[in-house]
Formats: sequence, structure tokens, C-alpha cells
Amino acid sequence: MGKPTATDYAPPLTAATVWSDVPEPNRSLTIDFFERQALASPVAADCLRKDFYSRLILSLLEVDSVERGRITCLVSVKPAVINYFGGLHGGAVAAIAELVSIACARTVVAEDKELFLGELGMSYLSAAPKNAELTVDASVVRSGRNVTVLAVEFRMRETSKLVYTARATFYNMPMAKL
Repeated sequence: MGKPTATDYAPPLTAATVWSDVPEPNRSLTIDFFERQALASPVAADCLRKDFYSRLILSLLEVDSVERGRITCLVSVKPAVINYFGGLHGGAVAAIAELVSIACARTVVAEDKELFLGELGMSYLSAAPKNAELTVDASVVRSGRNVTVLAVEFRMRETSKLVYTARATFYNMPMAKL
């Protein structure tokens, strides 16, 4: 089997099964919606490489400050991570919150313990538009022997308007020594 190409990964919209009880206007609107989302477009081959998404998210971040129990980062809302409505995609917001939370938790949790994300709660209060700059502040709310809880706030850099919040709970587990 040869190297995959971009056209190998274009999902066929014409193969979709549409039930007969769905009225015709709704069928057309649904198919049109997916086509506008570029669902039928091929995926570029470089987007299929290992760790593409992680690298994309990391390319948005710039670390501003690191203190014990607190991290501040700057985020640029690039066109690659905006949603259909022109705002920062919710999945990207959650990925950034997780990444910054892990980094912040590492400032207080001993190196000999692994961190496992137990819960990530998100609140999407407003949208950050394309090319906006955000300030992301993560801080430790509580850190004990087995659990670390963090709060993350995303604010518009210019206005300090709160746009997203997150709460992350990590379980601190001793690393296995084999």
C-alpha cells in the first residue's frame, strides 16, 4: 500500500443514508450545511501526521509567566482553529485549558507523581473572534496528596472581557517503579 494522499480521506456525502421520514427541505438544508463545513473536502495529508493537533494547539500559545500554582499564557486565535461562526472552536478552547492546567499543576505536584485528568468542566460565555488575542490564567485552587483542582480563565487581551472558564481536576498518582 502506497503513501496516503489527501484525496484518500474525503468522506463521501453522497453515501449518506437519509431516512424517508425526514422532509425534503430539511434533507437539503442538512446536506448543504455539511458541504459548507467542507465535510466533503479532502483532508490535507500533513494534517494526518502524528501529533498534528497537539502541535497546532501549541502553536497558538505563548507562555507569559510561570509562578508556583499559577501560569499565564497568551493565545492567538488563528484561522485554523475557528469554527463555522468565526469564533475560537470549543474543542481548541478545551485543549488549551487542559494543556495550561497540566503545566500549572506541575508547578505544585511532585515530579514523582503522574497526573491523570479526572474532570474538565468548560463554560463558554462568549466567542473569541478570528485574530483575537486572549490571556489565559490558570491557578491552583486546591492541591492535596491525591487531588489537584485548577481554575482557568480566558480573557480578551484588550478589554479583559471574560470569554471562557474551565475547572480541571487531576488525580496525583505515584509513578510505578519497575
